[in-house]
Amino acid sequence: MEVTEAIRRRHMVRSFSEQPVDLAVVETLVAQARRGPSAGNTGGTAWVILAGTDTDRYWSHATTAEWRSRSARWPGLSRAPVVALSLCSPAAYVARYGEGDKLASGLGPAGGAAAWPVPYWFGDAAFATMLLLLGATDAGLGAAFLGAFRGEAELLAALEVPPEWRLFGTVLLGYPDGNDHPSASLARSGDAEARTHWGRWGASSRP
Repeated sequence: MEVTEAIRRRHMVRSFSEQPVDLAVVETLVAQARRGPSAGNTGGTAWVILAGTDTDRYWSHATTAEWRSRSARWPGLSRAPVVALSLCSPAAYVARYGEGDKLASGLGPAGGAAAWPVPYWFGDAAFATMLLLLGATDAGLGAAFLGAFRGEAELLAALEVPPEWRLFGTVLLGYPDGNDHPSASLARSGDAEARTHWGRWGASSRP
């Protein structure tokens, strides 16, 4: 599939079938995602992949029993056979930007993570996550991105992730079952082209 076609076809899938996914395919997709940009070639992003019954460990920490009992989306989401956790290490970036070629940035250990006006670790994790979402589309899989809204510390501890790592978000992978629950956000209207400005804010036509 051409990249432009994968971009056009990509969308969030929130209801999965019970059809298993070949883990060799997942391995390839994650390897491709690791080729995303890495500020300073830090390599401060990583993945934890949960498959089969291991996915229960994600849901038990990232959701609550009350939410699972009332959510119409829960059955479809829970059937996703693969849960991929997108991780990043702020400490790795701070250490890297304290090295000689980056020291002048002022973003090293002296200032710590608080010195960063834009945290590159989240940007790199987002790049990697987007590559995984596009790769899933290219491979004929459905995917959904879930934010890290609760249970992060408990989940990462349960998975024995070192404490310096953060959970950027989660990608569910599997085959759509055709019974999706579209987000209410899709009803929002707006002029997408108005978000591009040429030369100055408010100029919508290219020179």
